Amino acid sequence: MTDPLPAPSGFLGPAEIRALAAELGTRPTKTLGQNFVIDANTVRRIVRSAEVAAEDTVLEVGPGLGSLTLGLLPEVAGVTAIEVDPVLADALPRTVAHHAPAYAGRLTVVTADAMRVDALPPPAPTALVANLPYNVAVPVLLHLLELLPSLERGLVMVQAEVADRLAASPGSKVYGVPSVKVAWYAEARRAGAVGRTVFWPSPNVDSGLVALRRRPPPDTRATRQQVFAVVDAAFAQRRKTLRAALRGWAGSADSAERVLRAAGIEPSVRGEMLGVADFARLADAALDVIG
Repeated sequence: MTDPLPAPSGFLGPAEIRALAAELGTRPTKTLGQNFVIDANTVRRIVRSAEVAAEDTVLEVGPGLGSLTLGLLPEVAGVTAIEVDPVLADALPRTVAHHAPAYAGRLTVVTADAMRVDALPPPAPTALVANLPYNVAVPVLLHLLELLPSLERGLVMVQAEVADRLAASPGSKVYGVPSVKVAWYAEARRAGAVGRTVFWPSPNVDSGLVALRRRPPPDTRATRQQVFAVVDAAFAQRRKTLRAALRGWAGSADSAERVLRAAGIEPSVRGEMLGVADFARLADAALDVIG
């Protein structure tokens, strides 16, 4: 590959991003949810907010042309980057070798769909830092949190609306299935907003940062799948009371009421008022009430 890039600087700016994309004969696609960060200050802010340390191995999803990768590598022991686009995955080590040759040995690239990856090369990642594709952000995040218990914390950039949902508390208008399921694994909080102009191409929506810190799941005899089944049922008809919303899950409205009362939850409340521990109690109670 010929070298269209200026002298190594450690970061990719708008000119470098476009030159590299042109050299590779690629352009960002909506299908893969590609919006590349072109602002070095935003990269610095993400790395700083992620609170990564020198001993961390960072998992990055969708590194694209390498903007965030270059910001992370000097700060951590290593970066494992999962990239579904084979052209970008192949180019990333060369980009790092050009812009940050001293840190090239810290990079591992896995060419795979993050939604379907089932194993990663060692060492196990301790932190997730990623600009997640908007169209699959929540399922990717949940999959990785389940797959990789070694992940102690994370910072993800997602669509602003999704960021609000992930960090929402019970009772909030935007609290729902993503809020509860992420809470099973980690405490989530909003860590800032990101404007549209720092991306190429500029998305039609604003972005937000969500910080995650791993915590143990609620104490329950029920499996994660059983708890999540209650969550899905409770929010499938979120305007209904839990007695009505859980009717199909429990087998009848009366059975739903018995489970709710056994769990110490008023049948007339709605799902958005319950925290993850409440849903775990419901799934636990169901084991005794309906088997």
